[in-house]
Amino acid sequence: MSAVKIRIDMEKRFGVDTITLSKSNKVASLSLPNTVTQIKTIETPDAKKSIGKKITMSAVAANGYLPDDVLKTSGDQTSMREKERKSKLLEEIKNEMLACHKCPLGKTRTNLVFGVGDPMAKLMFVGEAPGRDEDIQGEPFVGRAGQLLTKIIEAIGWKRSDVYIANVLKCRPPENRNPLPEEIVLCMPYLIKQIELIQPKVLCALGTFAAQTLLSTKAPVGTLRGKFHEYKGIPMMVTYHPAYLLRNPNDKAKVCDDMKKVRDFLNELSGKDSKEKIS
Repeated sequence: MSAVKIRIDMEKRFGVDTITLSKSNKVASLSLPNTVTQIKTIETPDAKKSIGKKITMSAVAANGYLPDDVLKTSGDQTSMREKERKSKLLEEIKNEMLACHKCPLGKTRTNLVFGVGDPMAKLMFVGEAPGRDEDIQGEPFVGRAGQLLTKIIEAIGWKRSDVYIANVLKCRPPENRNPLPEEIVLCMPYLIKQIELIQPKVLCALGTFAAQTLLSTKAPVGTLRGKFHEYKGIPMMVTYHPAYLLRNPNDKAKVCDDMKKVRDFLNELSGKDSKEKIS
């Protein structure tokens, strides 16, 4: 498939006339030793509780190898426990925020808009603040801008449930006004806790306030977007806020380009992670 056709397909998926980018699926082949000695079957307590299956282990484990099914089962169980741990801690932070009235927004909100998505997400989006629809539903990016963000995520071959989405502010400013500096200062520690807990591989700042807050800069989004920055060691892409795109649809192509870079970076990172596990 030509690069031009790939670009056209992807942009059509969220409203640009002139990108679906097909993921390149690379399969790494690994030659395993032919030497297999005695096979033992053992039953672990975890296996009894979760799947009730026997795990087959080989004596070649002494040489640093385990059967693929053993590694997958063990990895899945570890991942599940970690996901449960992160979910519990995120819920604790949310409950702490429910009682927060450090600024007047805590009194005027309808609902706290904490965050949504996979606590194990490799990609985390950070926006500005909740709007009317978000305030009503208690979930970030559910209005028209949120629907466009979902299309953007799907255009790079992901699902909304694959990522984590949050805002700098967790309460809606009256009449959707811009966040005040003192509100950002008071609310920012909660976002920092979310980022530190989720530990995404990539952050994506949506719009002016998210980008300038995370990067501690006054530079406009137009000069920040399109390249990776760094937030506490985490690569961060800056792009336009979906609400901005609703008013300026001609800039959708620029967001396509930004998100393609995020997708390519994560794909490359996944390839490196797979090679490291194999070796």
